[in-house]
Amino acid sequence: MPRMTSSAGRGNPFRHAETRRLALLFGVVYFAQGMWNLPVQALTIVFKEHGLSAADVADFQLVGTIPWLIKPAYGLLSDFVPLFGRRRKSYFLLTSALAALAGFAIAGTSRLSYAELAVFFGIMGFGLAFTDVLTDALMVECGKPRGLTGTFQSVQWAAIYTASILVGIVGGYFAELRDYRTAFAVAACFPVLSFVMASVSVTEPPVAADAASFRETWAAIRAAARAREIWLVAAFIFFFTFSPSFGPAFLYYQTDVLGFSQQFIGILDAITSVGYIAGAVLYAPLSRRLPLKTIVVWWIGISAVAALGYLLYRGVASALVISPIFGVVAMVTDLAFLDLAAKACPRRVEGTFFALLMAVHNGGMQLSMNVGGRLYDAVGYTPLVWITALTTALAWAFVPFVNIDRIESRARAEAVA
Repeated sequence: MPRMTSSAGRGNPFRHAETRRLALLFGVVYFAQGMWNLPVQALTIVFKEHGLSAADVADFQLVGTIPWLIKPAYGLLSDFVPLFGRRRKSYFLLTSALAALAGFAIAGTSRLSYAELAVFFGIMGFGLAFTDVLTDALMVECGKPRGLTGTFQSVQWAAIYTASILVGIVGGYFAELRDYRTAFAVAACFPVLSFVMASVSVTEPPVAADAASFRETWAAIRAAARAREIWLVAAFIFFFTFSPSFGPAFLYYQTDVLGFSQQFIGILDAITSVGYIAGAVLYAPLSRRLPLKTIVVWWIGISAVAALGYLLYRGVASALVISPIFGVVAMVTDLAFLDLAAKACPRRVEGTFFALLMAVHNGGMQLSMNVGGRLYDAVGYTPLVWITALTTALAWAFVPFVNIDRIESRARAEAVA
């Protein structure tokens, strides 16, 4: 039998009320984040019809992702500078409100230029990125001692892709109407939901700026920054996520080559999200029953094979089969890397370093889509599929340099302690 990776693998991980409360909080916040993508399909097709290339659309989405690349700064600010006597809650309320206001600003203002849309989209991304950091800090701080980082992240990502099902269906409807402003109005309602959830669920004692605590935290950060292991994990995550992917170029392929309608593309996105949810549900028991290294090694290979499956993506039938399968594979693989990131975070500065690793993860994914868009314009669809599969498989070369077993063993020892 495979060995258990922690005591949390025995029995129901949600048998304690505190664990259930945390899982509900994480799920609600991530569901709200997932709804941010609601206007993307409508906005992409509007840009396309105004003559913008796949690379132009990728550049726009990169602007929205920039706030996610500096997530460690939000973790540092929250850790070191309490706002109104709170390290998490006050920032949570402020940034979720900012995200909502930016979305409503796009919805309520007509004739915004490409640049103006990018600015408001970036502000909305900033608000959501900051709330994401605060949520992930709670996930690592509370999940690592319980041996439940994988389980909590399964809940988070199942929630975000449940939202993506709605995004796929409703987003396709808005794309057919070319009505991105109403889509932004709907999306902006969900940071409001996060605001309400945080106001009633996040509890923490009041704190004051303390010089001794500041010095201790700063010393922990400096020690962690000098550790070779955390940077090897960061490099591993970046290399895997940076493999060129389809990104916004895939919409061009679906529309121009396959002739899919915007509504059908939305349905495919929803079906893919069902696969993501199934992958998240699958990862929860996998993370408690198999060594993390085993999961990482096997699912890198499965991901490379799944990428080659897109060579068969040639019509309605193949799209309906490939979409959910790829969703399952992509979700399990991604969660394995996120679980590695959570387990590698040093004690006392878990929130800051998880934010750092997620900035690397998000940056790699966005650059992957950006490069994929440019490669699609340059070489076409089929060569891009081969490039994606090859670079995914090359991630195996990084495995010997990252001592995954030692990272997991240390996290398990901390959980026992």
